[in-house]
Amino acid sequence: MTDAAATRSLAGTERLDRQTLVLLFVGLYATAIGQAFVYAILPPLGRSVGLDEVRITAIISTSALVFTLAAPFWGRLSDQIGRKPVILIGLMGYSIGSLCFAVLFSLAGDGLVTGLTLFLIALIIRSLQAAAMSATNPGCTAYAADYTVAQFRIKALARLSSAQSIGMITGPVMAGLVAGLGLLAPLVGASLLSGLAAAIIALKLSKGVTPRATQNHPRRLNYLDPRLSVYLISAIGAFTGVAMVQQTLAFRLQDTLNLSGIQTAQFTGWAMMMSAAHILLMQIAIAQRFAGPPIQLVRAGGGLLLVGTVIISSLDSWNAVLISMALIGAGLGLLMPAVAAGASLAVSPEEQGGVSGLVSACPAAGFILGPISGGFLYQYHEAAAGWSAVAILLVVFAGTLKPRQNAAFSQA
Repeated sequence: MTDAAATRSLAGTERLDRQTLVLLFVGLYATAIGQAFVYAILPPLGRSVGLDEVRITAIISTSALVFTLAAPFWGRLSDQIGRKPVILIGLMGYSIGSLCFAVLFSLAGDGLVTGLTLFLIALIIRSLQAAAMSATNPGCTAYAADYTVAQFRIKALARLSSAQSIGMITGPVMAGLVAGLGLLAPLVGASLLSGLAAAIIALKLSKGVTPRATQNHPRRLNYLDPRLSVYLISAIGAFTGVAMVQQTLAFRLQDTLNLSGIQTAQFTGWAMMMSAAHILLMQIAIAQRFAGPPIQLVRAGGGLLLVGTVIISSLDSWNAVLISMALIGAGLGLLMPAVAAGASLAVSPEEQGGVSGLVSACPAAGFILGPISGGFLYQYHEAAAGWSAVAILLVVFAGTLKPRQNAAFSQA
């Protein structure tokens, strides 16, 4: 697509062309697979250098807080300077951060950095990485919204979400395989992949539409905006519950099945792959074909998340883990594109960057308290984190049942 064509499509009057979709897909996939690497190997990697569960989950929670604060900024900035520069900042930041993380843990493995010093440096590196990488998702989402009219919005954003799902599917498997070379290898691989994605996008992706915030100055969006709150609050609550389960899963598997560090990474990877496969399945089979109000998919997704979390909290077997992760994945597969599409349709074209930033921040917002509270609860009792997640998801599901006028869909 030429830059002239991009400028003509200011109001989202065209479908997203295949080449642009593929390029945005590559950017999101590189980040997703890198995150899957980190989630699979950080618990055993942290334990191998003397970090306990609370410090490991604190690294995740703190970086999630930074991501939550930074993503809306990048979304608004993309309205001012364009989507492409913001996407590239995110990918390069992730590449550099992953490499620095690998170097730090290599030094820790040699005993050169230990204890509190190791924890604080890891916290700083991961937080700086999160601040930069939070640019990729809002940049890609807003770019897609720029070119997509209302009736194609759920389909387009579900296709982009599938990039993250495929990354979550292939990432754990690849992490498990690469971890055979050492627990640091997945971090180096994540750095290389995101750097390569940045190079491809820099060369192939057009500049996109003319920045809109230089023409208009829309009000600053927030999580309690009445047009958006049902979507954003549901997403934050859902990801808080999922984070409590996901970030204690590796500890539970290692302790229950008496696994080594590498085996823990591999088993965790298979469980995450099961979840990601069902995310992708629901995005392809349902979300991309759905023509009703987005709130209906949010409600269905919340129900599946609740059922899956009840199962993993009630039962203590490998088969129960796989079944529950499949249901959790199916729930996220419905909820994520519905939240993105519903929020996008609820605002004006001039607010697409801002709303994309808020939506992109929701998963990270769930990972602020989810992992660290899960870590504390796990130390108290292995099942406590799961049942606390059940309580949160029950509140989320109840919130989606409240009758409301779906303004976003009526505009479509």
